[in-house]
Amino acid sequence: MTATESPQQVVIIGSGPAGLTAAVYAARANLEPLLVEGVVEGGPTGGQLTLTTEVENYPGFADGIMGPELILQMRAQAERFGTRFVTEDVVKANLDQRPFTLETASGSTIETNALIVATGAKPRRLEIPGEDELWGAGVSACATCDGFFFRDKHVVVVGGGDSAMEEAMFLTKFASKVTVVHRRDALRASQIMQDRALANDKIEFVWNAIPIEVNGADGVVTSLTLKDTQTGEVSDLPADGLFLAIGHIPNTWLFDGTLDTDDEGYLIVDEPSTHTNVPGVFACGDVMDHNYRQAVTAAGTGCRAAIDAERWLASEGIG
Repeated sequence: MTATESPQQVVIIGSGPAGLTAAVYAARANLEPLLVEGVVEGGPTGGQLTLTTEVENYPGFADGIMGPELILQMRAQAERFGTRFVTEDVVKANLDQRPFTLETASGSTIETNALIVATGAKPRRLEIPGEDELWGAGVSACATCDGFFFRDKHVVVVGGGDSAMEEAMFLTKFASKVTVVHRRDALRASQIMQDRALANDKIEFVWNAIPIEVNGADGVVTSLTLKDTQTGEVSDLPADGLFLAIGHIPNTWLFDGTLDTDDEGYLIVDEPSTHTNVPGVFACGDVMDHNYRQAVTAAGTGCRAAIDAERWLASEGIG
């Protein structure tokens, strides 16, 4: 649409579980939402679930469902209730006045009275050979999502903070052995997390090492090539899986200097609501949640964002 047309009631940026759930609820509230897909630089439409293989922990699918299929079903549901879709990147957002203005990569302008930000977060990657090729086929950034698939196998966790220790301890429920690879000779995790991990018989540590290549055969991980950070020596570590626990990067670059973020870059909302510091702008999903990062929790915040937007529009006498 162009700026001369009437503003949308609600625009949603992001098409993962949070954005699509927000679309379902907004559409059912007769807000005629417009959802803009494909907004994450270098990331897929549909969010991280499109990079996931089988999802077994989303309620309602007793036999599991493939991540991309789950997203397609959510999208079809949102569309059935009247959500409209624009498959473009948003390259600029002006939130200084209402209606808010979004500019897409093609030069189109979208105006909206309320905005729901569901742009997600992407896991930090090692950027080493084999990582992209084996992502979702032994390389993961979510033990809760994928740990079950590594029952009685040897997996590697890369990282040294609390998240890495949590991932490692969770994986011991399934894996026969968990090896933590850390680039230093001491962990950054809190002392209690260190103590728990170091006391676990199923967890081993490789210190002063970094992965420099993920090796695979027949589409699955077989080993990691490690480099000693002190001696430069290169070695091979056999493994069935690799879990990255080196942090996430929230996709908030569109709103730099406009929406408040915490020290890690996640959007700040006025809990328990999804209101941001700009009235009429709401945030949901992984862009504001660095604790859970699950499809079902993202969907829950998407529901909250749509309800918050509906109530806010009504309070402003819009619509």
